[in-house]
Order: sequence, then C-alpha cells, then structure tokens
Amino acid sequence: MVKPLLLAFAMLCACTARAGLPEQIARIKPSIVAVGTYQKLRSPALQIRGSGFVIGDGQTVVTNLHVLPEQAASDERLVVVIPGSPLRLLDAEAQARDREHDLALLRIGTALPALRLAAPEPVREGQEIFFTGFPIGAALGAVPVTHRGIIAAITPMALPAGNDRQINSAAIRQLRSGPLMAYQLDATAYPGNSGSALLDAESGDVLGIINMVFVKGAKESALSQPTGISFAIPVRYLIELLGRR
Repeated sequence: MVKPLLLAFAMLCACTARAGLPEQIARIKPSIVAVGTYQKLRSPALQIRGSGFVIGDGQTVVTNLHVLPEQAASDERLVVVIPGSPLRLLDAEAQARDREHDLALLRIGTALPALRLAAPEPVREGQEIFFTGFPIGAALGAVPVTHRGIIAAITPMALPAGNDRQINSAAIRQLRSGPLMAYQLDATAYPGNSGSALLDAESGDVLGIINMVFVKGAKESALSQPTGISFAIPVRYLIELLGRR
C-alpha cells in the first residue's frame, strides 16, 4: 500500500511543479510592457522597438538603452505600450541611462504592478529561467510571449578577436572596461525581446535583462557567423544604476 501512496504523492508534486510556471506568467504579465515611439502622421503611427518591465513604485520602466531612439523627431513621442484590446499608450520620459551596460530607466505617469528584483548573487549555471516580451516587435502582434530555458553559462561580455578584421569599437570598449559578465541562455530570444526581464522560474524575481544587440554584438565580433545564442545583463548592473539616480 505504501508504494501506490508514494506514486500518487510523486504525481501530485509533478503536477504542482508544472502548474508553477503558468501561475508565474499570469502574475508577472501585468508588469510587462512594450517600449516604442508614436508619431501621429507616420505609418504605422506606433512602432514597437523593444520590451520593458515595471519595478519599484510602479512608475519606473526598465529597458535596454539601444531600444530608445537616438534622436526623436519633434512630433515623435516615447511611449510605453500596455498590451490588451485596445492597446494603452503611456507617455514615457528617459530618467537614467547606463551606456556601459546598455540599460535605461523610463518614468511613466501611471503606476503599474511592479516586479521584484532578485539579490545580485548567486545565480547558478543550470538555473531555470523564463522571460516574457515582444519578439520581433509588433510583427507578430503586440502580445506578450514567454520563452523558458536555463542559465547555460556565466561568461565575459567580450571575446578576444582572432585577428584585426574581427575587432570593432564595441569589442574594444568591452575589453577595456574589464570583466563585465553576462548570462548566456539556453533559450531563444529575438530582437524585440531586448529589454525583457530575465526571471527565476521558481520565484519570478528578476535575475537580469535580455539583451539582443549590445552583448551579442560584442561577443560575436570574434565569430565569422552569428551564433544566435541569447544573452542577458545581470540584475546587479540594474541595481547599481538605481543607486546612482
């Protein structure tokens, strides 16, 4: 009689574990936004440039710096997009920038549910993660999409180039700035996922920020062909930026 009870208990535990991710996704989705620009006479008027997430008092949005336009037109607004039917657009203002780690903080006028930031350490290789954002921008519709995987490696953000033709300015900056580390992911992210929160699958806390341009460009400068590997900036760099505001 003991073995059937143990088997039933094991099956119950397995079902509970499988139910954990759907519950986490439902909890964090109100904090997931898209980041873009709106220009009334442009077609389309709304252009989604990346993803973001809400922290702190609910009025601070985190994204990648490269998601923001370098120079906006006079009638172009920076906006945070709240998914739904219809979409909600909130005007946003850049509050802080960190070019070294490609991070930006935006300020919005409406408070939204906020995500919790994980402690800076430790993150372990093999740790289960997920991220929710807007892959390929609005090409697939402004609908949050979730990907899951593991931390595949904790790796320097720049690789030494094999020859002078493989060296670019981003690689040089990274090599000079010291051993900044990134999370390499066994999960597929796309350019529109830039700025998505990297989340711990168990707690739902923010472990890092998905980055599909800055880190990828630095690391793949030493390769003749892009690898398609996904990367994230550790949350400790975000915590440092928050402390400098």
